[in-house]
Amino acid sequence: MFSNHKDIEKEGTKILVIDDDRAVVATLGGWLERHGFHIVSASTAAGGLTALTREEPDVVLLDLGLPDAEGLETLAEIHSRQPHVAVIIVTAHDSLDNAIESIKRGAFHFISKPYVPEELLSLVRRAAEKRELLRETAKLRTHAELLSRRLEAAEQQLAPSCPSGLMKEVEALICRVAPTDANVFLMGESGVGKEVMANRIHRLSARADRPMIRLNCAAFPANLIEGELFGYVKGAFTGAVNDFPGMIAQAEGGTLFLDEIVDMPVELQTRFLRALQEREFRALGSTKTVAAHFRLIAATNRPVAAALQEGTLRRDLYYRINTFQIEIPPLRERKEDIPALVTTFVKQFACRLGKPEPQITPEAFERLTAYDWPGNIRELQNAIEYGVVLAHENRMTLKELPKELLLAPAIRAATALLHQTPPETLNLEERERTTILMALAKANGNKKKAAQMLGIHRPTLYSKMKRYGMEL
Repeated sequence: MFSNHKDIEKEGTKILVIDDDRAVVATLGGWLERHGFHIVSASTAAGGLTALTREEPDVVLLDLGLPDAEGLETLAEIHSRQPHVAVIIVTAHDSLDNAIESIKRGAFHFISKPYVPEELLSLVRRAAEKRELLRETAKLRTHAELLSRRLEAAEQQLAPSCPSGLMKEVEALICRVAPTDANVFLMGESGVGKEVMANRIHRLSARADRPMIRLNCAAFPANLIEGELFGYVKGAFTGAVNDFPGMIAQAEGGTLFLDEIVDMPVELQTRFLRALQEREFRALGSTKTVAAHFRLIAATNRPVAAALQEGTLRRDLYYRINTFQIEIPPLRERKEDIPALVTTFVKQFACRLGKPEPQITPEAFERLTAYDWPGNIRELQNAIEYGVVLAHENRMTLKELPKELLLAPAIRAATALLHQTPPETLNLEERERTTILMALAKANGNKKKAAQMLGIHRPTLYSKMKRYGMEL
């Protein structure tokens, strides 16, 4: 980014002038050199393309009336070879059609001869600024990708080793399928770590040096997801003001992870299946066929049998993506993994929040391992982050845990009473206490919902909970 024009000129910005009028080249080149630019010239399209490859200029000044090629075709060829170079059309062929067509084909600007030198100088400076911005953006993108890989490596080092037999079986399956190019279908409840497993499969694959592109099919409206997946060209629909390559193109050579694939619109499933089978597709509004070489990992938290029966998941797509199926068990079925997960998350959040790692009291740890975690690992992460934030004097006690965990014993008691105790045997106070517990159980510990079920105000519910010794 430049604070003034002198900053550009000090860098020795390279300008390629392609014009068959030697007098113009000499005059224009000498004038731009006096303003600090480095000039390279060519009098033909062929010579200009050779200089383009050899010199890698920042800005090209292109005359449309070249002797060996049509100028607009030369413009297209320039951008096919160096997409980010800024091209200014300089020509005596002054027409609105030429101006519009050159801009359509990617020219930075269009100026007609005779031109005002200061106006052209201003355009060259602006074009050089744009080129430098693109160069800096590319550097930042490369740096971001490097940081992302380092972060993934660091997170991998911090990843817990889940000792349960169930997760050892999952890990064994991942290690066997990852080196292949087989499609993988991950299934499991929300929060069990399907994306984490997808990341691991990608990192262990031969495509690890290529990107893994993620798309949550449930996160986009039906009328937008097609463009996100397949991409679109400028003008393909209202609001398409620029070309967008789409997720499939971005995953070229790498991995495409489609989360919640059952939520993909059925009509779009047909088109995606075709792209998956034929390994090619077309962006919205385009007539150009693009190759699609990616490895697919799909995931869902919904019962597949029900989705197939309801028709929300096409059977032909299911058979194509279900090459290798991995079921990730919920956390309640592998509680022996909780201690390792807790230890890992405490380290992660203490580091992220700049706090010392708190010691978890035995009572708090017992509550963490006894809870059923309906939200699975994601809920456990949130609970540990909550506890680390509130930890006082380097200790995490019951008071620093979310209310849902504190109410868990009461909810279990209510459930037991609901199934085991005949209502006729309870006195009035016992009935009220049990009714409150049952409401809390049905509301999953949400006191606002429980109060609404009971037809009382929240302060009244709090008062009764305190009266009956229930944890708030």
